[in-house]
Amino acid sequence: MTKKNIPFDMYNYHTWANQTILGRIRELPSSVLHQEVNSSYPTLAHALSHIYAVDQMWYLVLTGMEMPEAFQATLTLNERVLESVDAYESVYSELAQKFNAWFQSQPDLEQSVLLNNPFAGPRQTRFSEMILHVVNHGTYHRGNVTTMLRQLGHASTMNDYALYWYQQPAASLG
Repeated sequence: MTKKNIPFDMYNYHTWANQTILGRIRELPSSVLHQEVNSSYPTLAHALSHIYAVDQMWYLVLTGMEMPEAFQATLTLNERVLESVDAYESVYSELAQKFNAWFQSQPDLEQSVLLNNPFAGPRQTRFSEMILHVVNHGTYHRGNVTTMLRQLGHASTMNDYALYWYQQPAASLG
């Protein structure tokens, strides 16, 4: 029996959860994406841009860029709001493909590297920990999106990890 790759599975959950929340937003009037709300972010688009920018920053770190440079390289992505759910689905999908290629090239996700975090200082960190942070960060902000949807008068959709388990084909269980 092959060993289950928890970081890879968690990243797949993250991708699925992003697609799920975007699918829910797609069902609503297109104006909802840019409708202002008094919350963590001024619009759903701003929250989605933040998730994408941080995912992109961590991808750059995982592929060898120093964190201060990766942070600077993605800073403008945080403020760049896209026009449509289609545009978010496209950039999220493209980045997920890059992450998946990176996973395929990694012989050891438990490899430790020095992370020079400009906000907290240097720390030895495993690739697996960085992936789990990407997933955790996305989960936190999808929660913001859910709250924002409710404030705008719309229901959200369940995108919990436990639901993800039941969405996967039985053959993928390990």
